[in-house]
Amino acid sequence: MTGMTSTARPFLNRRLTAFGTTIFAEMSALAVRTGSINLGQGFPDTDGPEEIREAAVRALRDGRGNQYPPGPGVPELRTAVAEHQRRRYGLSFDPDTEVLVTAGATEAIAASLLALLEPGDEVVALEPYYDSYAACIAMAGGTRVPVTLRPDPGEARFRLDLDELRDAVTDRTRLLLINTPHNPTGTVLTRAELTAIAELAVERDLLVVTDEVYEHLVFDEAEHVPLATLPGMRERTVTIGSAGKTFSFTGWKVGWVTAAPGLVTAVRAAKQFLTYVSSGPFQYAVAEALALPEAYFEAFRADMLAKRDLLAAGLAEAGFAVYRPAGTYFVTADIRPLGETDGFAFCRSLPERAGVVAIPNAVFYDHREAGAPFVRFAFCKQVSVLEEAVKRLKAPVA
Repeated sequence: MTGMTSTARPFLNRRLTAFGTTIFAEMSALAVRTGSINLGQGFPDTDGPEEIREAAVRALRDGRGNQYPPGPGVPELRTAVAEHQRRRYGLSFDPDTEVLVTAGATEAIAASLLALLEPGDEVVALEPYYDSYAACIAMAGGTRVPVTLRPDPGEARFRLDLDELRDAVTDRTRLLLINTPHNPTGTVLTRAELTAIAELAVERDLLVVTDEVYEHLVFDEAEHVPLATLPGMRERTVTIGSAGKTFSFTGWKVGWVTAAPGLVTAVRAAKQFLTYVSSGPFQYAVAEALALPEAYFEAFRADMLAKRDLLAAGLAEAGFAVYRPAGTYFVTADIRPLGETDGFAFCRSLPERAGVVAIPNAVFYDHREAGAPFVRFAFCKQVSVLEEAVKRLKAPVA
C-alpha cells in the first residue's frame, strides 16, 4: 500500500518514547495563541551588552569563524574560559587540553553523558531537574536515580537531604549529575552541602558532571562554590558553563566544559559527532564578554535581583506561596494557597484566566506528585513586562 511502512516497529527509539514535545514548546505556543506574557521559557527579552554584539559583527566582517572553527573551540575563547576560572575561583586549566567549547550547555550535558556512561550505569541526579538531563541519560542507556530536593517552607527554599543522596549511590552508580545554582528551584547548594557531595564522590570513586550555567546569578548571602575547587574533585569533575545565561545571548548557543585532560578528551569524542563545531563568530565575541570588567557582572546581578524581588512580591500578593530563589532567574511558587493542586492544569488554564504563561514543575520530576503543586516563573524580562504580569495575576488568581 502506497505510503505505508513495512514494519510495525515504532519510528522513535524506545529510549525516547517518554520524551515528546517539551513543555517549553507547548507553553510557548500557548502564549502565542492567547497573546499571553510568557514567563515560562527562560530567555531574556532584551539583548546583552552592545559591545559584545558588535564584537560578533566584527568577527563576521573580518571572516573569523565563518568557516569551521577548531574542534575544541577557537583559542581565544578557550583561553578566556581558562582565565575566567582562574580569576574567579583559583582553578587552573590548560586552554589546549582542559577546555572544550560546545553548542551551549545542552550539548555539553549530552556529550558528557554519552561519553562517560555505558548502558546500565546509574546516574544520581537532583530532582527536579532540567528536562534534557533525563533525555540524555536515556540516550546514553543509563538509569536515572533521582534524589528529590524537598521544600522547606520555614526557610522558603528547597533542601538536599544528604542521607538520601548517600543512600541513592549503589555499586552501579557511575556519576553524580549536580546543578547549582539550581534550575528550577533557585537553590544554591552551600559549601557544606557541596563538601559532603565531594566526600561521597571521592569515597565511592564517582565522576561528577556539574551544571553551573547560573554561576553569575547568585543573590543575597548565597555563594557559588564550583565543585572542582573542593578536595579530590579536580580530577573527577566535568564543569559546564555557558554564555547564554550570563550575557543574555541565548540564541548564540556557546557553552563550554572544563575538566582534566582525560575527561575532556572523552567528552570531545562524543561532541564531535553531535554538532562537530558551532557558533564560530560568536565564540570570538564571548571571549571578549568573559573579559568584561567586574562592574558588568555586578550590574547584571543587581538588575536580576531587583526583578526577582518585583516578581516574588507580586506573586505573594496574588496569593501564591513563594520560594524566593538564591540563584538563577526563576521563581518557584506553590499554588495550594490558591486552592489549586495540579500544576499542569493550572499552567494550561492560566493563559486564558490571566494572560500569563508559567511552567509546571512536575515536568522536571520522576516523582510527579512531589512537584505537582509547584510552578515556575521566569523573571529575566523587562521591568514593564513583569509589572504587567503581576497586575494580570493579581486580578483573576487572587
